[in-house]
Amino acid sequence: MAVSADPRYHSAIHPVHAVLLAGTFTLFLSALLNDLAYWSTYHVQWTNFASWLIAGGLLLGGIALLFALVGLRHAGRRSRRSLLYLLLLLATWIVGFFNALVHAKDAWAAMPGGLVLSVIAVVLAGVATWLGFSSPRTGDLR
Repeated sequence: MAVSADPRYHSAIHPVHAVLLAGTFTLFLSALLNDLAYWSTYHVQWTNFASWLIAGGLLLGGIALLFALVGLRHAGRRSRRSLLYLLLLLATWIVGFFNALVHAKDAWAAMPGGLVLSVIAVVLAGVATWLGFSSPRTGDLR
């Protein structure tokens, strides 16, 4: 008896893309946690940590965005879902970029806006990560 996969479904995302996507979410989440630590302690070093974490999130997010752009070209039937995923990653990157600009200010000047942008970036990155990892997997075995 031969076992074959249902050809209707596409395989999971590439492992490198998965690492970049998970790293983007993790770095933006860590930046949010550092902003919350600054909000409660007012130690300036927390905003410095958050600035570096946001820069790392932008780097990994930009590379994941390139992967999503290439994946959109090969999406086939899933083009609407892939386009939404690409737009979420782009929105995450744009919000993260503005967050990096806000964090480049003095620590006292960065705080209410930097915290709000960090929350928005984490929510967008979380939804993009969930959408990226929830792509249809290989179908049932026959």
